[in-house]
Amino acid sequence: MSNSIDVETGELPSDLQEIAALVKVAATERRNDCLALLALLRVLEHLHREVRDTFFYEALPNSRQTLYSLLRDIEVNGGWPYIQRMKLRSLLENLELAEQASE
Repeated sequence: MSNSIDVETGELPSDLQEIAALVKVAATERRNDCLALLALLRVLEHLHREVRDTFFYEALPNSRQTLYSLLRDIEVNGGWPYIQRMKLRSLLENLELAEQASE
């Protein structure tokens, strides 16, 4: 697709670069505040859902050719965007490691 971007290398349109920079600043300012970082993650997840459900679904291809182009872009540029939730088990393991390190 012609609007392909590469998030990993930073090849983003300027408005998306600004958004990414703002999110990084917000995360950095909350670096040692778990609850504030959790709030940031919740905002990002909410925005992800809103963009997906409101705009992305409406923009899905309506022909085989454009569907093929979309699927090819997904395959070439890193798959489907997904916000992964930390599993409770991983959280507890990290907590246990932190407690062991502080002893």
